[in-house]
Amino acid sequence: MKKVLIDCDPGIDDALALALAAGSADSLDLVGVTTVGGNVDLELTTANALALRDFLQLGDVPVTPGSAGALLRRTVRATVHGTTGLGDVVLPVPARGPSEGHAVDFIVETLKAAPGEITLVAVGPLSNVALAVRREPRVVEWARDLVIMGGSYTRGNHNPAAEFNMLADPEAAAIVFEAGWTVTMLGLDVTLKAVVNSAVLDRMRPLGRLADLLVPAAQFYGTVTAEGGPAIHDACAVAYVLDPALFTCVPAVVNVETAGEFTRGMTVTDFKVAGREPNALVATAVDVPAFWDLVIGAYEKLATRLG
Repeated sequence: MKKVLIDCDPGIDDALALALAAGSADSLDLVGVTTVGGNVDLELTTANALALRDFLQLGDVPVTPGSAGALLRRTVRATVHGTTGLGDVVLPVPARGPSEGHAVDFIVETLKAAPGEITLVAVGPLSNVALAVRREPRVVEWARDLVIMGGSYTRGNHNPAAEFNMLADPEAAAIVFEAGWTVTMLGLDVTLKAVVNSAVLDRMRPLGRLADLLVPAAQFYGTVTAEGGPAIHDACAVAYVLDPALFTCVPAVVNVETAGEFTRGMTVTDFKVAGREPNALVATAVDVPAFWDLVIGAYEKLATRLG
């Protein structure tokens, strides 16, 4: 069993990533979910995480809210997730509220209690993770690994230079990349290849109650065709934890631009690391058919449980 703590900002693709974790209960032990303001405001990301905990039958997994916005910058929000963050998906009102306390404390204390055992998976802005590093620098040693969805070595999506999670809190991202651990970065270069085309959508449709989440979520922010469709970015980070062999990752030195007028949030990636210590493993390729076999296989297991 691989233990994971997921820091997220649900968010459509966050929801599908949590569904992947829920469907992988035979190999993933989800020890907690922390929320951050990102795709939508913190109140909504937390409400969505709580509703998803109930819908996906995650049991007593704690959901702990964290940072509402960026460390230093004005708030940036995505616009592609709808007003609630889950597009056209409407989930029942959650039966329970969030855990007491703050996500930063939860991250620090959870990693401290099980050093070397828990992989931290961050699929939203890195505000909580950066504050955890500042609060207790030893989290860098206590985490088994840090896997993020964010960044890119070729392009942006919120603007030409920057991917959304990096742009939403570039100072936090810079702190995280400079903290002394190896950041496994699943960026747009691979996540934009893991798209929901019509063949993938057809595999989701028969999945009972779970399809009520998967199908409208997958279709909300892009047109699905035989040739392509929207990417479910955040699921790539969970898939990497489940099977790193799905991805080709290359050591690199990654610096986050915090001062550029037009390039703020850019992950400046140098694969020529001779004489320098890499601070990242950057995903450059993904086995798309194998990725979808893993994801749909997990969804099928979850659908059987949900009915």
